[in-house]
Amino acid sequence: MSESEPRTGGPGRLLTGAAWAILLLALWLWGREATEGPGTMAPATGDMAAAGRPPARALPPPLPPLPGARPESLAIRGLGLRAPVEGHGLTPQGAVEPPPYQRPGAVAWYRDGTRPGSRGTALLVGHVDTESAPAVFYDLGSLKRGDTVSVGRDDGSTADFTVEEVAVVAKEGFDPVRVYGPRDPARAELRLITCGGEYDRAHRTYRANVVVSAYLTGTGHR
Repeated sequence: MSESEPRTGGPGRLLTGAAWAILLLALWLWGREATEGPGTMAPATGDMAAAGRPPARALPPPLPPLPGARPESLAIRGLGLRAPVEGHGLTPQGAVEPPPYQRPGAVAWYRDGTRPGSRGTALLVGHVDTESAPAVFYDLGSLKRGDTVSVGRDDGSTADFTVEEVAVVAKEGFDPVRVYGPRDPARAELRLITCGGEYDRAHRTYRANVVVSAYLTGTGHR
């Protein structure tokens, strides 16, 4: 929700099922397009405004992709964030199953997609808030270009990603290929996604998404 909007209780303060369906059905359609045949990236038709647009800074070179391993945890030191990562698939309605409302501190990884650190774009999604408190990705929009995001993997390694853009993407005219597709198909990339923009009380959903784009620049061991 917007910074100026007062936080109030009531149903739908978590990302509602309908909102997940809109966002993540688009993800499913993107996945089908990416796997069923070649295509071209369409021009963005929605509002994709970089949040804050800090002055450009030099970023490290990408690290070659790592062997595949499942994600287990997410750490963002700049936000003081440490969270478990759960693998989720598709619901019968064709959307990715989000973290359950009872675990708003968890992050969902689209397990039928790329594994973080491997070549391609790995996708992590989380709630922004609950009816009474912030959730795991409440401060996601405050990340800056050059910040580090670390994913703990089940082979004992960590995959460290450098943020290259933080954007607010309107749901109207949402272009999943542009948002979810890799910027460089040779790299290992990461997207962190949550709700953002104005909260629509009538429809109990947010009008946009915060999308953090990052790429692999380091690795280590836990």
